[in-house]
Amino acid sequence: MATLLIIVFVLGYAAIAFEHSLKVNKAASALITGVICWTIIAVGGEPLSTEAGLMHHFAEIAGILFFLLGAMTIVELVAAHNGFDLITDNIHLKSKRALLWTIALITFFLSAVLDNLTTTIVMVTLLRRLIEDKDERMWAAGLVVIAANAGGAWSPIGDVTTTMLWIKGRITTGPLVLHLLLPSLVCLAVPLLLSWRKMRGTTQRPVATAIEGDGLSKGQRKLVLFAGIGSLLFVPVFKTVTHLPPVMGILLMVGVLWIITELIHGSKDDEQRAPYTLVQALRGVDSPSILFFLGILLSISALQHAGLLTDMATALSGALPDVHAQAILIGAISAIVDNVPLVAAAQGMYADAFGTDHSFWIFLAYCAGTGGSALIIGSAAGVAAMGMERIGFFWYARKVGWLALLGYLAGAGVYLLQRLIF
Repeated sequence: MATLLIIVFVLGYAAIAFEHSLKVNKAASALITGVICWTIIAVGGEPLSTEAGLMHHFAEIAGILFFLLGAMTIVELVAAHNGFDLITDNIHLKSKRALLWTIALITFFLSAVLDNLTTTIVMVTLLRRLIEDKDERMWAAGLVVIAANAGGAWSPIGDVTTTMLWIKGRITTGPLVLHLLLPSLVCLAVPLLLSWRKMRGTTQRPVATAIEGDGLSKGQRKLVLFAGIGSLLFVPVFKTVTHLPPVMGILLMVGVLWIITELIHGSKDDEQRAPYTLVQALRGVDSPSILFFLGILLSISALQHAGLLTDMATALSGALPDVHAQAILIGAISAIVDNVPLVAAAQGMYADAFGTDHSFWIFLAYCAGTGGSALIIGSAAGVAAMGMERIGFFWYARKVGWLALLGYLAGAGVYLLQRLIF
């Protein structure tokens, strides 16, 4: 059964990678792969146990998908009210270098406060208002993925794997920030510096197109913009205070923003209100990206349920005695296999071996958070950018992936050097 699972996963992964050659949407390939993997487990094992396992994983997957849906809906609502124009109108940079460095640094620090997925959705939306050329915008979106993952690694709420380690008591906030801020900055700075020559010249901004007949005042646009950004910022606070999953916070804020927009347009007739409603925002959400995410998570959860990821982690431990080398390899593998089950397996293996804030846990937070940038489907941020900008798997690997890998290794080197010095 294990061999068949691996074969199906590899074939599905290949179909996703060769989406443009096969002319088959990656969401379809991902969904088929996920369902077939679980079907193999059901046929080859105990049906009741398989069903219970699937429901357990489905609860986690549903939380991630509804979080993604909620974040995208909030962003679409702000965009429908031209709220982001209030930001882009104040960015007057035409130089590619200045613009991309600014975008990357904003993404880096915003990701630490929000999370890498939400930040990527917001920043890619902004890119559409700042860069007209499709190729330039995809390349900038690739840098946003690197920046979002690097920014999420040094904050306990910036990446799901870092949050996992934080909640389990493996790491605390102070040592995490102290030891990972510089390596994470280097992880971003190296791709930016290596791209210096490509950043020559100026970039063309798309012509702004206001919604026909829109009667929004500047105050209403500001209200929706600040309510939208405030909603996203509130989610990690809600999670910390209530200990409920982030999806509950994002659903709460979708409801709040829904009420705000309804009140703003309450005096208008149905035709005038239509472009600004939450229903219209939901229509603007990229549904195929969400289905693609569902298929990927189903596939990974099947491998996890079958114990293949734990077996891989155990084999890794035997092959590489040095735990820091293991962390580097886990980060590299996370570009192919979701980092969440990998970190979960590592926590299970080393639960009694290392105490809180041990060097391994902190380094694992960096590696698992940033290693996925090497491939476009290696992180939630990458999957979101891939769906929003239709970024090809091999295009990303050629243009951005190698830069992300060099940044990842450079940041890892800085962390290990810090450890030797301090």
